Order: sequence, then C-alpha cells, then structure tokens
Amino acid sequence: MPRLLKKGDQGAEIKEVQTLLMTKGFLTDEEVNGIFNTETYRAVRAFQAQNLDKQGQPLTVDGKVGELTWWSLHNPKPIIQTHSAVDYLKLPDVALGGSHRGRAALRTAINELNAGAGEVGGNNRGPFVKKYLHGIVPEGNPWCAGFVSYCFAQHPAGCPFPYTLGARNILREFQKRGWAHKPASGYLPQPGDVVVWWRDQPSSGKGHIGLVHQVRDGFLYTIEGNKSPNVQGFSYVFSRMDKLLGFGQVPDA
Repeated sequence: MPRLLKKGDQGAEIKEVQTLLMTKGFLTDEEVNGIFNTETYRAVRAFQAQNLDKQGQPLTVDGKVGELTWWSLHNPKPIIQTHSAVDYLKLPDVALGGSHRGRAALRTAINELNAGAGEVGGNNRGPFVKKYLHGIVPEGNPWCAGFVSYCFAQHPAGCPFPYTLGARNILREFQKRGWAHKPASGYLPQPGDVVVWWRDQPSSGKGHIGLVHQVRDGFLYTIEGNKSPNVQGFSYVFSRMDKLLGFGQVPDA
C-alpha cells in the first residue's frame, strides 16, 4: 500500500478496502464502488474499533487506512501472548469474594477458556462465536458481550439481565439495578464481576466487556472474549486502566 487512504480517495485500492470490509460484515455488496465515501469512512472506523495491529495493540480509530489498518484488513487477528502471575484455569479462592452468581459465570468462562473457545474460520466466526451471539445476529459480529451474557445465562436461574450483545447495554442494566460501580468510587472488583470499557470515544455508545478473575498485587486479571481471536486471560495495572467505564456485580438473590 503506497499511500494513506482517506475519505475522498478513489480507485482500485479503495475498492479492495471496501471488498475486505464487506467480507467482514462492515459494508454491503452495493457499497463496494471504489469511492472512499461517508459509508466507507464509518465502516473503517467501526473496523478499527474492533481490531488490532500485528503487535496485538488496538488500532487508532481515525477512519483512515494506513499500514496498520491495511495489515489488519488483510490478516486474522493476532494471537496475543500474555504472561500472568495467576492461573486463569483455576477459580479464585472464596476469600477473594464475589457473589455466587458472578463466580458461577466465571466458572463457565474458565470452562470455555479451557475448551479453547474462540474464532474458527475467520474474524468473528465459528461455532463458539455463533453460540455466544445466541441467534440475535449472524456470525461476523462482535461477541465480547455475547460471551459475558452466555456465561451468566448458564446458571440454572438463567441470565440475570436481558441477554445482549452490547457491552454498554450490560452496564446500563447494572446501573439501573444499582449493581454498578464507577471507576473512581474506590470499589475493588471481585471474582465474577464485569468490567466495561469504552471504544472509539467515550460518547460513541461502543464498548468492550470482560469478566473479572481477581485483583492481585495491584493487577486486575480478567477473562475476555473478542479482544484476541480466543477467549483469553488478560492483566492490567489496576491504578492505570485506560478507557474504563466501570464495574458491576450481580448480587445473590
């Protein structure tokens, strides 16, 4: 790719970008026309908000196709190598807290992690993704919130909130029910809590969500879907978490 592609450009490279966006579900076939128009700009931003560069870092959401976005369009999501001081496959000790409902959801997440759950056959595709999307939308759509909804829905009592594919939808449900905690509230998240971030920009309505595994030695450990191709464990310096919207805990009845 010899140049930065941006709104207003035209030509074969733009058509290639549009075709790739169409195959990934961000544009329709009718919108592939070789013109970097408003629809293509929005599709590029949506793609950037959901994907990573070759180093496993989030793409800059600017609506332009540079080398990193070009690479991401042409390649599967990279597997992110993580190093951890905790064993994600073990349920944390009960002394670390967490509600029974939350810990049950975390147990399901651990089982999915142990089963190698993740994308199969392409971006946001495969039987695991289809299971998490719950028939609400077809494969090819983001599945982080679907993964969290699925984990809670495996409890005999069912999902304690409406099964949803929106991270911010889950946070809003928690806020309405008094289950949410703001980032600066001093709340220490517990095993099985949810953690929610914003994507693109704080007011965009887009988000990402995961399940808290535990907090230990100043690090927050999580299990998340759709940050990499697989269900995976991640760690964050708790005092320096970026784009954080808040936490939530489903209480026991």
